[in-house]
Amino acid sequence: MKPFLSTITGITPLLAGGLAAALALGTASVALAQSSGKTVVTFAASHFAEVGRGDRLKAWVETFNQSQPDIEVKPVTIPFSSFATTIFTQMGGNGGPDVIRFDLPEFYAAVAAKSVLPIDDIVKDGAHNFTAADQYMKVEGKRYGFAFDTANYAMVYNAALLPNGTPPKTFEEFVKLGKEATKDGNYGFAFRATMAERGGVWYDLTNFVYGFGGRWSKPDGTPTFNSPEVVAGVAAYKTVYDAGMIPKGTDAATYRRMFWEGKVAMEIDNGGVATILTSQGKAHPIAAAPSPFPHKEQGMILAPVTINANTKVKDAAGKFLQWALQPQQQQELQTLLGAANVATTVERTPEELQAMPWLKVYDAQTPNSVPALPQGLETKAPEIQQIIVQQLLKVLQGGVAPQTAMDEAQRLITARVLAQK
Repeated sequence: MKPFLSTITGITPLLAGGLAAALALGTASVALAQSSGKTVVTFAASHFAEVGRGDRLKAWVETFNQSQPDIEVKPVTIPFSSFATTIFTQMGGNGGPDVIRFDLPEFYAAVAAKSVLPIDDIVKDGAHNFTAADQYMKVEGKRYGFAFDTANYAMVYNAALLPNGTPPKTFEEFVKLGKEATKDGNYGFAFRATMAERGGVWYDLTNFVYGFGGRWSKPDGTPTFNSPEVVAGVAAYKTVYDAGMIPKGTDAATYRRMFWEGKVAMEIDNGGVATILTSQGKAHPIAAAPSPFPHKEQGMILAPVTINANTKVKDAAGKFLQWALQPQQQQELQTLLGAANVATTVERTPEELQAMPWLKVYDAQTPNSVPALPQGLETKAPEIQQIIVQQLLKVLQGGVAPQTAMDEAQRLITARVLAQK
């Protein structure tokens, strides 16, 4: 299991003590199922560790338990920072929770390792009004999960900092307004541009690349890292970096705080972050608009729910997943998750839209959202990200031309990553 963790997911293996604890966690779930009068299904999601939302999600699960005489779902709480490492270690020891809510990179890694089960017999095509994100839940024609939650990207802005209070509609207007808003200690825009935040840089850059019509690869995995559209996205990123409209060197935590303090005018971010900006910055209300790029496509954070291949209670786990997909449960789940969408199309409640009117913009983006992973190369994403961000930083800080840098990225990825067996 260690080679899989290090080469596919990019996860550092645990130290001996942590490894033993993780394995113990996995075997404990089996013992729990055997000692209970009901069939016990363990369900792991990093959400359970979150303040507020974790308790609401546990209450949602409890409504299932109250409706079932013979099945009980037990939440498994593992913090986000150690979630993937713990789960993969448990699965490598033939244990782990029965139902798992993965982030997308770990989902594809688990499918590649045959660590999760196909669920075509549990979730039937056509039985539910799935959102567009459902197309990414199948690998080689088999369904391995469905979207537990997704977060779209859009542009949030502080109207008070923009001339005339209106958002830009084109990239040229975006740069112009960003420059005009940069004054008196304020900035027009913010994004990440350091290797220390490689993962975040990847998402920020992906939004530019998709917004200029690019894709990291073709559906069959053919790399397109130096295509004209990708290069255009990189060049646009460079234009913003050079425009004097961003607080260079700041990390995401810092510039997001600056935004809710009323010091940043615009930011392209996901709906989860928009919720934080709303709650933290009540004195500076946010609005949202589509990202100001030539194409509507933007990145997506997609988290599937799956069934562990080691489970001994597949039928019971399947009943829980079927229950979760029913309209009432989907409505309740989407409400408790906040700005996220769920597996099926769910209309927002009037109360939600009154509290967060910008949700309309994020929800409208759903048909145009695309996972940030290179399609067909999902399990190689960590290595690809490393090379792409290194080349991007050469463009931003070293004066290398975008085409030159992306030609080199294409060469390095082909030689170092795709040539690996």
